[in-house]
Amino acid sequence: MLAPEEVLRWGISEFGPRFAVVTSFQKEGMVLVDMAARIDPTVRVITLETGRLPAETQEMMTTVEARYGITVERISPDPGEVERMTAAHGMDLFRKEVVLRKLCCNVRKVRTLDRFLTHFDAFSVGLRRSQADSRESVEQKSLIDGKWKLSPLAFWTATQVDEYTRQNDVPVHPLYAQGYTSIGCEPCTRAVTSEEGERAGRWWWEVAGDKECGLHLTPEGKMVRELDVLISELVHA
Repeated sequence: MLAPEEVLRWGISEFGPRFAVVTSFQKEGMVLVDMAARIDPTVRVITLETGRLPAETQEMMTTVEARYGITVERISPDPGEVERMTAAHGMDLFRKEVVLRKLCCNVRKVRTLDRFLTHFDAFSVGLRRSQADSRESVEQKSLIDGKWKLSPLAFWTATQVDEYTRQNDVPVHPLYAQGYTSIGCEPCTRAVTSEEGERAGRWWWEVAGDKECGLHLTPEGKMVRELDVLISELVHA
């Protein structure tokens, strides 16, 4: 197990401008931004502008730029794919069935990031093993399709994240003060109770499932086949 700063330092020194911190400005991502900016003030910070983000996340982008002197690189989904998807399934398709929710995440997040990462050799994300059962095997360094995906905080607890945040006065997303423990698109995220898990507020209407968008855990089996068909229809329409 390496110190998170050591993992980030390796990515920054090894890949330079072809390395980026990818974040939605949750606590873990902000810890990484803070650590990375201390190592290299010119580090690249990337975020997915899905088109459905809460206003508070937009505020965080401005806060990060002012605090660290970094220009947050906002990347957006293909407008044609979004238009065809919503025309075929509705703006709030994610509430109809799981495969359509996965489709929305895929178009707005997964495909968007995949296209952008063709220009990078490595990137870091804020995954922790204790966030969810689906993340319990996350490694600090993973080579995936020729690119290094770094999860420097893989072995950290939520308490360690909070401690670093307090000690270093790291900016905190405003929605945490409203009871949120995981933050994504506005219609797909809610506050949670003290008895619920960290990611219980994501797609809470889904009774079962991995509570993942596809950026970090790929669907399996029948879901993959259904999703492939839906994506193909959008791309080749």
